[in-house]
Amino acid sequence: MTDAFADVASLPGVAEATADARAAVDRLLGHRVLRRRSADVSTESALRGARSSAVLEGASVTLDELRTTEHPHDPVVQGALRVSAELGTLAETWRHAPRQVLARLHVLAAADAVDSADLGRPRPDGRPVKDVLGLGDPPSPSEVATRLDALSGLLTQPTKAPALVVAAIVHGELLTLRPFGWGDGLVARAAQRLTLVARGLDPKSLTAPEVGHAELAGDYAEALRAYVSGTPEGVVAWIGHCSAATAAAARDSQAICEAFLRG
Repeated sequence: MTDAFADVASLPGVAEATADARAAVDRLLGHRVLRRRSADVSTESALRGARSSAVLEGASVTLDELRTTEHPHDPVVQGALRVSAELGTLAETWRHAPRQVLARLHVLAAADAVDSADLGRPRPDGRPVKDVLGLGDPPSPSEVATRLDALSGLLTQPTKAPALVVAAIVHGELLTLRPFGWGDGLVARAAQRLTLVARGLDPKSLTAPEVGHAELAGDYAEALRAYVSGTPEGVVAWIGHCSAATAAAARDSQAICEAFLRG
C-alpha cells in the first residue's frame, strides 16, 4: 500500500517547516498553567479561532463583540461559532468517517446561509461557489467526488507522515475543491484543526491554526494558489505556510497561558 501523505512529507523543505511548528506546539504543551487550566485555554482558543476563521471568510467581527450577546448576526460569524463549539466532539469520528464529519461541519457552518436540503451535500452542477480567496473556477462536481473519496480513503489508512503534513493537505484539498459552494473555508480550517487534534499533535485543541492563518492573511491566498498548482514546490510552499500558521497559533495560546498566570 502506498503512503501518499508520507511521500509529500519527504519533499525537500517539509521536515524543517514542520519541525519548527512541532517545537512551538510542544513548548505550549509544557506550560505549567495547563496543569490546572487547560480547559480554559481551549475555550479561549476556540473563540479566537472562530473569530479568525470568520474574518478569513469575509466577515467583520472583533473578539470583544464575540464575548457579548450583541455580536453581529452575520451568517458567517454564526457558522464559525457553531463549528468551533462542536469541534471537540468530532475528533473520534474524524478518524474513521471523515466524509460524515465534513457533512456535519457544513451543516454547522452554513445553517443560516443555504437551503436546508443543500446542507452537508456536495454541490451539484450549476450551484454558485463563493470564492472568498479569488481562486477562480472550482473543479467540477465529478472531480470533487473523486478527490473527496481519495482524501477520505487516505485519512482512514495508516501513514508515517506528521500530523502537520496531513492537516495541511486536508485544508488545501478542501479549499481547492470547495465541495459545498458556501462556507468551504470554515469547513477546511476546522478540518485542519480536527486533524491536529485527532492525530495527537494537539489533543486538547489548545492551538487555533485559524488564528495563525489570519495573522499571516497576506500570504494565505497566495500559498493556497501554490498548492492548487499541484507542483511539488507549490505543495511545499503551502505546507510551509500551514506550519508557520500553526507555530503562530501556538505562540498566541502561549500568550493566553501567560495572561491566566498573571491573573
